[in-house]
Amino acid sequence: MHESVSEAVRLSPGDEAPDFTLPDDTGRQVTLSQLRGGKVIVYFYPAAMTPGCSKQACDFTESLETLRASGYTVLGISPDVPAELAAFRERDSLTLTLLSDPSTEVLRAWGAFGEKTLYGKVVEGVIRSTFVIDGKGRIEVAQYNVKATGHVDKLRRELAV
Repeated sequence: MHESVSEAVRLSPGDEAPDFTLPDDTGRQVTLSQLRGGKVIVYFYPAAMTPGCSKQACDFTESLETLRASGYTVLGISPDVPAELAAFRERDSLTLTLLSDPSTEVLRAWGAFGEKTLYGKVVEGVIRSTFVIDGKGRIEVAQYNVKATGHVDKLRRELAV
């Protein structure tokens, strides 16, 4: 049974971040709760190697050292399988951690999968979303339907990074 947007989970600041363990592009397992103590940016994007997703991933890569220096780890999650993520990383020289969620289980738990409007049509898919998690595993920032272009700069301004 597919959830519609009105029934979908939406996370808010103060909520506990749903834990997950997902493989990265090399098959290494990454567990969110193991990153406690540091701040984490988790962003969900529709598909590797598409123009908007490439722009967003490149923007995060360009900002990664500044974000790391401010104590942030960045995790990008999509339904792509690890081999597609590896090709994406290679093609665009990405240095951030890319995680694979082909079942969309994690995407759904975070409210980042459901109905959305694409080119004027209602479709089901990934809702481009970004979250900032504090060192205790609580959500500080929850942003749904973000724009691919300019989003990283806007987030950095909001985080004063």
